[in-house]
Amino acid sequence: MRFEFATATRIIFGPGTLQEVGPLAAEMGSNALLVIGRTAARAKPLLQILAGQGIETTIYSVTSEPTVGLVRLGVQRAQESGCDLVVGFGGGSALDTAKAIAALLTNGGDPLDYLEVIGKGQPITQPPLPLIAIPSTAGTGTEVTRNAVLISPEHRVKVSLRSPKMLPRLALVDPELTHSLPSSITASTGLDALTQVLEPYVSRQPNPLTDTLCREGMRRAARSLRRAYTDGDDAPAREDMAIASLFGGLALANARLGTVHGFAGPMGGMFDLPHGVICGRLLPHVVTVNVRALQARAPQSHALQRYHQIAKILTGDPDAAIEDGVVWLRSLCDDLHLPSLADGGLTPEDFPVLIEKASASSSMKGNPIQLTHDEMNAILTRAM
Repeated sequence: MRFEFATATRIIFGPGTLQEVGPLAAEMGSNALLVIGRTAARAKPLLQILAGQGIETTIYSVTSEPTVGLVRLGVQRAQESGCDLVVGFGGGSALDTAKAIAALLTNGGDPLDYLEVIGKGQPITQPPLPLIAIPSTAGTGTEVTRNAVLISPEHRVKVSLRSPKMLPRLALVDPELTHSLPSSITASTGLDALTQVLEPYVSRQPNPLTDTLCREGMRRAARSLRRAYTDGDDAPAREDMAIASLFGGLALANARLGTVHGFAGPMGGMFDLPHGVICGRLLPHVVTVNVRALQARAPQSHALQRYHQIAKILTGDPDAAIEDGVVWLRSLCDDLHLPSLADGGLTPEDFPVLIEKASASSSMKGNPIQLTHDEMNAILTRAM
């Protein structure tokens, strides 16, 4: 057995740990590009902390999902301001934008020079500008991943800027930052977190470290996602979901994902649907189709045993069958009142393009079994 495990240089987790970021940031730079999400007011405490350390800040707001164009503008803003540090604060969009900007500032060129699938796919050769990643949602785990997912509106697809060098210098996870999240965002990001501890567990490249993270992440998400959705001030539930999100990021960065994320990339580029909603709507049906394909073509696969373990973890029933786990996932999506994929504009006429794009994605290569065109079509049909 051989495996590698890489993550952020330093991870700090815990309620109230945002207060610790000031001296740590001052060690990395004195002029920060602060990349935030839609709500500037949420970043006010962080701005005060940085100012208390004498750090100048230039705010760059990301009000949509990250695009190639947003990264270009962010790089320009940082260069004009003479920034020597990047701080990402917010959800996955803000953090992914911050990661991409930090990498482009030291490597030069255009995002398309480095993007996979639609770009030249050139390697990132220089270490990015020092980067601090502070998530304010519990879902993507991007604070500990080696890629930034960007939308190319021109190509109508989400693709990754990817390099081990893109791992943040510091990931600071403060669950208290998630208490004010609306229930809809709690649901969407939470389902992303759950998917990202489930898919690596059955992927083609798991390892003992990611297995441990995935099992614990699934347990915490299973017991706490509904609670966090129902009561945003349930501190133990919020902490569980922050840990599940962190563990999902660690797992996907060091194992692989699967068909859910294989579809989610192109679907997110084509339709106005939150990433976590796509994950939640696809996940039960991907499990069902994967299990049937494995039973038919690879009955000795370790993934079948793992799907059985997943059902036990999610339901809390030591006697649960795989189908019980699927039923649990469907019930969860109903309880969280997810919008349908059709609400975002998906129609059966879009299936061929989605299947073509998903088949070329890196995530699909991690699926425990290669699915046929008909099996992928069946997933989309069921998910509608």
